[in-house]
Amino acid sequence: MYHVVDVELTPNPHALKFILNEKLLKFESRQYNSKPEAEHDALARSIFEIEGVVSVFYMDKFVTIEKSKDSDWGKIQRPFVTLLSHFDKNHLPVEKELTVSDVNADAMLQMINTILNTKVRPALAYDGGGLEVLGFEDFTLKVRYQGACGTCPSAINGTLSAIESVLKKEVNPAIQVVTG
Repeated sequence: MYHVVDVELTPNPHALKFILNEKLLKFESRQYNSKPEAEHDALARSIFEIEGVVSVFYMDKFVTIEKSKDSDWGKIQRPFVTLLSHFDKNHLPVEKELTVSDVNADAMLQMINTILNTKVRPALAYDGGGLEVLGFEDFTLKVRYQGACGTCPSAINGTLSAIESVLKKEVNPAIQVVTG
């Protein structure tokens, strides 16, 4: 049974990060920007049933919920906490197994992911968000922000530049990072 042990503000004024008592996922992250996107995920689908929810992101031991600008957190938090306390973890979709070809697809991309996993994703997760790599071609890394970072103005400007700067320094000066 899941319980919220803490609620944290995020840099996105319309998103809150809910820290849970146990893990939801071991290695995946899940981002849904609409109710139809979440149709095969019982947890996310249930969260979207709460009025005012516009996006759901979860990984590890937290769920980040983004609300519409005109919604009140008071009408979202209590129903969410109740939902979690009754949610059966066996209804979570099974995580996909990583294959050797996924992990070793490209040496540079593997190096990029190592840096993202150690320097970028933990910081984004701290603020209730995440980062998904959509592709890497011709030294251009295409990423998508998740959770609270998805619509946060500082993610689009400052964070993107910081990620690119780290990758240029540690992997290759020709790397460019764009959102997709």
